[in-house]
Amino acid sequence: MFVKKIRMHHFSPPMRYICVLNHQILKKYLLILSILFFYSSAQLFGSHLVLEMNANQSNHLKAYGIAYWCLQRGVEVDWLLNYEGGSFGIVQNVNVEAECRIRGVSYAVVTDAAYNGILRAMAQPDVNMDLVKLEKMPKIAVYSPKTKQPWDDAVTLALTYAEIPYEIVFDDEVMQGKLPLYDWLHLHHEDFTGQYGRFYAGYRTAAWYKAEVAENEMMAKKWGFSKVSQLKLSVSKQIRDFTAGGGFLFAMCSAADTYDIALASEGLDICENMFDGDGVTPNYNKMLDFSKTFAFKDFTLSQNPYEYEHSTIDVSNTRRVTEPNDFFSLFEFSAKWDPVPTMLCQNHEQIVKGFYGQTTAFNKNYLRSEVLVMGENKVLNEARYVHGEFGKGTWTFYSGHDPEDYQHQIGEPPTDLALHPDSPGYRLILNNVLFPAAKKKKQKT
Repeated sequence: MFVKKIRMHHFSPPMRYICVLNHQILKKYLLILSILFFYSSAQLFGSHLVLEMNANQSNHLKAYGIAYWCLQRGVEVDWLLNYEGGSFGIVQNVNVEAECRIRGVSYAVVTDAAYNGILRAMAQPDVNMDLVKLEKMPKIAVYSPKTKQPWDDAVTLALTYAEIPYEIVFDDEVMQGKLPLYDWLHLHHEDFTGQYGRFYAGYRTAAWYKAEVAENEMMAKKWGFSKVSQLKLSVSKQIRDFTAGGGFLFAMCSAADTYDIALASEGLDICENMFDGDGVTPNYNKMLDFSKTFAFKDFTLSQNPYEYEHSTIDVSNTRRVTEPNDFFSLFEFSAKWDPVPTMLCQNHEQIVKGFYGQTTAFNKNYLRSEVLVMGENKVLNEARYVHGEFGKGTWTFYSGHDPEDYQHQIGEPPTDLALHPDSPGYRLILNNVLFPAAKKKKQKT
């Protein structure tokens, strides 16, 4: 059959216009069809990424970094509380997939139908699961001296490994009123009592100790204080106000108990001569004001300046347990009724290895009645992980120094988290980092 080619110039001008118009309509029609095919394919073949946080996850710690990375880019994240260890759900995105592969984070692609099935199952009244939306990227600050210290901080190690950005603040920034610029504040291994960690007996001749004393004395003088303890009290009160205004406070090791000690001892001198050049207030233990503290009450301060201990809050010198038997258990809370502690306890393990610190664990006898214990060694009467509210904000205290170094010594190299990518102890830290991103629900109990 002979088919004659028809060229546009064979048509009259009106016919040529009609042909061009039909051609444009056809292109738009094909474009719409392709878009519909793309979305229908997504429905059929996968529209959500699920980062399971159970034993199958190849890198739990970096998975938190993926969640934060998404929030940085305005991508909403579903935190599936108690589902497969506290998994994350994210609308399928090739960039997120690529980032997961780069960071070595395991994920599954599921259809909308399958994902909605997961959510329906979680929503059942008799199932202890719930969905929390992570919407806002929290701005993170770490209170830490700018100079190098002879120890490392577990939180900064976790943030760095998870690739979550943070800023360092110290006394200058706090006194300048900059804390409200941040959502979440971590208190680095710090002594808020002005006693330099009570390292005097063992390290007073060490260069790093002398440098710390000189730096703190200079900072106190700069801000018009005659003593370091007075500066640290002022800093503590600024942190208190940050929390009361809606901030999220997190502290580990000695930063937790010395913070409360500083608040309780306002107006008293609890520092011996080697720390501030003069004596102490007589009988100061009888004058502590426990109404000002966040977590602890009725404790007694150590009056021996050569003792590497601040008070009876810590149990380091009294506990009788060996490393193979040192564990604490996480409580299971109701995801639907108590989402806050549920978020903070998300983990693939309910039993967590214990670890030492200057403040190894909190003696439960000295906890305020309203404090929520989230992790404990019941046999030893130790609380390891506690939480509470203050004003419009919240605080969480986590005892011990490094979850993957049982008895970290001063001067030892930092823990390599690449060797511990699935650390349950470090997961508790990162739960707290993401907590401020959650869309708030009223806590029912």
